[in-house]
Amino acid sequence: MAKEKVVLAYSGGLDTSIIIPWLKENYDYEVIAVCGDVGQGKETEGLEEKALKTGASKLYIEDLRDEYVKDYIYPTLKAGAVYEGKYLLGTSHARPCIAKRLVEIAEKEGATAICHGCTGKGNDQVRFELTIKALAPQMKIIAPWRIWDIKSREDEIEYAAARGIPVPVTKEDNYSMDRNIWHLSHEGMDLEDPANEPNYDKILKLMVSPDKAPDKATYVTIDFEKGEPVAVDGKKMKPVELVEYLNKVAGENGVGIADIVENRLVGMKSRGVYETPAGTVLYYAHRELEYITLDKQTMHYKDEAAIKFGEIVYDGQWFTPLREALSAFVDKTQETVTGSVKLRLYKGNVMSAGVTSPYSLYDEDIATFSEDEVYDQKDSAGFINLFGLPIKVRAMMMRKNKENK
Repeated sequence: MAKEKVVLAYSGGLDTSIIIPWLKENYDYEVIAVCGDVGQGKETEGLEEKALKTGASKLYIEDLRDEYVKDYIYPTLKAGAVYEGKYLLGTSHARPCIAKRLVEIAEKEGATAICHGCTGKGNDQVRFELTIKALAPQMKIIAPWRIWDIKSREDEIEYAAARGIPVPVTKEDNYSMDRNIWHLSHEGMDLEDPANEPNYDKILKLMVSPDKAPDKATYVTIDFEKGEPVAVDGKKMKPVELVEYLNKVAGENGVGIADIVENRLVGMKSRGVYETPAGTVLYYAHRELEYITLDKQTMHYKDEAAIKFGEIVYDGQWFTPLREALSAFVDKTQETVTGSVKLRLYKGNVMSAGVTSPYSLYDEDIATFSEDEVYDQKDSAGFINLFGLPIKVRAMMMRKNKENK
């Protein structure tokens, strides 16, 4: 009788490196490892040999970069969704993209379970499992961190050493990192104390610290069509190429650091340092374009929806009716968000250097401080009288009651 199969979300990092032998020691499963490539770069090199050597029967390396950018990053960018004012959701929207492919391969292989290496303290366990529940509700989920005897990353390193498994960290360099095409996150070690300033020279990998950036500003022009970036400096680019290029340009100018103590879904506060060079530039440019292409009511209501959108993505609720409905709303608002935004990048700063759009609602003839024939300033008196009427009526009532005392 053939063994049951389990599909493991595999990165080759510390957690998943020891999970394969742990699964073999504790279950009678055939282990199929799946690495979802969302832009980890060289981290995918040598994974097949490592996975097979530690007990997996096979390894899938799935190139998800294009799908990730087009179907997850861009919808979130168009929504203007940011978590708690700083975090551009780099890990958050990568997880449902990876988990979706885990489900597809599990069903293709006839697997009965999916395993992940997320800790019981983190958000990623929720993001993986909600996606699996949404797409394959019958699938068993195995989460070793919730059931094994290992209690820390130091324990993991010892477990790996005892079995001769090479891992990409040591007890002295034990940051928890997650890298993809959109960002690189850093947690743990000295960063666990919010009083500590990050050692940027040590941890930054996608960019330089602002003080090491060039003394001369860099200008970059980004073209958008219906809210999505399509070209840089006049050159049409596909999504992956565009993000990678802006990572390089923004990173060289020290743009994209976010240091945040965030509220995790599971209830605790956590400190993380995020590198998001391209994302920082794209969010800024997209917002600049919306300033001139969206009317006041739409823009203000969209700002409210963006907060909820960010929470939904952070909480792993990508495959839900509400996220889909909000994306439909966002897409409607983006029909006129087309144009060009010129930016000035200088030592960690992003500044607008001009914005144009064929759908601009800005009318110089109306806004001018010079003489015009469009706006009759006498009209403002009646407007203010009506707009201020509730304030005036209440003030009259308060004065009357005070005089009668």
